[in-house]
Amino acid sequence: MVTTPLPQAGTPQPGTQPVADTDTVAPRNILFIGGTGIISAAAADRAVALGHRLTILNRGRSSGRPVPDGAEVLHADIRDPASVQDVLGGREFDAVADFIAFTPDQARTSMELFRGRTGQYVFISSASAYQKPPTRLPILESTPLKNPFWQYSRDKIACEDLLFEAYRSDDFPVTVVRPSHTYDRTKIAMLGGWTDIHRMRTGAPVVVHGDGTSLWTVTH
Repeated sequence: MVTTPLPQAGTPQPGTQPVADTDTVAPRNILFIGGTGIISAAAADRAVALGHRLTILNRGRSSGRPVPDGAEVLHADIRDPASVQDVLGGREFDAVADFIAFTPDQARTSMELFRGRTGQYVFISSASAYQKPPTRLPILESTPLKNPFWQYSRDKIACEDLLFEAYRSDDFPVTVVRPSHTYDRTKIAMLGGWTDIHRMRTGAPVVVHGDGTSLWTVTH
């Protein structure tokens, strides 16, 4: 996860406080854009379990992962800013987490919608944005962002560039999270995953494509 500004590792920052135990954190007013995907549905369950006031904004077209009891649901299309403005009115939030911004234009739309009405805008990026192939391991937050092989990753990098420039120019409050390959009870991690597990159980070698430098993390 990357949060602006980025302090030097191990350097105390003025005015910062130790992270409180999650059981004692005061409830926050949070908006999730999406809320029914692999990552956002799990985060929604956790947010409600911790006692936060959660609002979920989506089009209402997905039912594969139910919204947790206690969350408020608003229906609007984030690609249609006018519809979002209509359902939000003058609401403000402690944090807005955007799980479905994939291009700079989409990130820009969300940024303009929530500028001045959230304490923190959380952009869900991707670990695939990190340098491919990596020049050194392990991959850290300081690893360069460069992926010439996948447009999805390049678009996520461009979104990050846009948001960080907004932070530098006018203090837009942005946090970037870069999850890796995610899965849950409704979706297996990869098409060949069961084959890999079977080979491990039978003591057979696991086939690794390429030269072995394309390490990847699977996250439940």
